[in-house]
Amino acid sequence: MKIGLIGKPNTGKSTFFNACTLLNVNMANYPFTTIEPSTGVAYVKTSCVCKELEIEDSPVNSICIDNQRLIPVKIVDIAGLVPGASKGRGLGNKFLDDIRQADVLIHVVDLSGKTDEEGRILTDGKRNPIDDITMIETELDNWIYDIIDKDWDQIGRTSTGDKKKFVDLLSDKLSGLSINQNHINISIKNAELVTKNVIEFSNDDKMKLVRELRKISKPIIIAGNKIDLAETDDYEDIKKAGREIIPTASEAELLLRRASENDIIQYVPGNNHYIISESKEITKQQKNALETVKKHVLDKWDTTGVQLVLNFAFFDLLDMITVYPVEDENKYMNKKGNTLPDAYLLKNGSTAKDLAFKIHSEIGEKFLYAVDARTKKRLSNDYVLKNNDIIKIVST
Repeated sequence: MKIGLIGKPNTGKSTFFNACTLLNVNMANYPFTTIEPSTGVAYVKTSCVCKELEIEDSPVNSICIDNQRLIPVKIVDIAGLVPGASKGRGLGNKFLDDIRQADVLIHVVDLSGKTDEEGRILTDGKRNPIDDITMIETELDNWIYDIIDKDWDQIGRTSTGDKKKFVDLLSDKLSGLSINQNHINISIKNAELVTKNVIEFSNDDKMKLVRELRKISKPIIIAGNKIDLAETDDYEDIKKAGREIIPTASEAELLLRRASENDIIQYVPGNNHYIISESKEITKQQKNALETVKKHVLDKWDTTGVQLVLNFAFFDLLDMITVYPVEDENKYMNKKGNTLPDAYLLKNGSTAKDLAFKIHSEIGEKFLYAVDARTKKRLSNDYVLKNNDIIKIVST
């Protein structure tokens, strides 16, 4: 699963990327700063089962800090989008091509309203952040619409009123966007077009279908960035407009993570506090910066929001669960003696056999059965996994 990080230039998108990956990308204040997409590793956070089991774990594919399991996910910082991108303006074609394979989108919005529609710094007045949200949605909708509109008549004639055949043909057309038959069927229902013949779809009907396809296949969580500089009313207005939004302060998160990396503080991403290290001398400037973050972000909003956004993208929008595979169901270890070595993210509804394939294709192909490490009960290949299951896979 891959996160696409989107937004117009100058919203703090690259700062958000740096904050959740601790990798440096160019962060100058001008449009199209991020010319090529930067790919990094971020981490979603969930309560680790080590606390429940009262054991000390030794993770291999993830990290455990204070009983919190941090699981790596891929994130791509995609070049800034401007109005008209769906028609090729700016870096539009590059932007749209880069998000084809994204499973979920984080839209970084400048809640302070200090930049215009193309990301230029405003010297007077402010821009309503809701306009940036609708701009992105419109460009994505127009992009998908143009793709299906090119061959719409041919698809309609070929399917001859057969809705199933239409879904098959349209899914083939949209497969490059990671849009499948299930997405299309749900979108037709949500757009209230089930009883309408495809060849009778108006342009408005097609756009209704496209909007639903975008919502399902490219779900968006809005990172309301620069919340410490914003007017609270703008944040509330976006919520009232029915958008999923989490207030964020990516600069504050980046400051905390870099301070932690340099052993100035102890900080777990997403926590509402930090502890100043006693072993390292801290300058007055550093102390003031940390106190500013505490006063204007942590005390007011309880978190910088960056970790909440990542978690929401995976656990809410993508509906993922965490499963812990082990090789020794009695000691919860792998063959090398690591306790609770791995934590895998799988789609809710995944089976034991899906987990086997996730571990390795050969293990999936030679799957015999699974074992619930807690109960020692044998599980069949179609056992539906639950969040925080600890599972041993047995294969030939």
